[in-house]
Amino acid sequence: MTSWLLPLAEINRLWYAVPLIVSISLVYGATRHELWTPILDHALRFALWIVVFMSIFFVVLFLVSWWL
Repeated sequence: MTSWLLPLAEINRLWYAVPLIVSISLVYGATRHELWTPILDHALRFALWIVVFMSIFFVVLFLVSWWL
């Protein structure tokens, strides 16, 4: 691969996280509630929490790898 395609190959791997985050959030929300509106509200908040946590973890790993 050429050097400008390598970042695109890494971004494609991140697309596997989207259905995983959605399914985990919906299942976790459904274990807490029975109606659709609270399930979707809880799933949205939980998905946002997962994305923020993953982003913080990514930044920490990026800074550690940049420093080393």
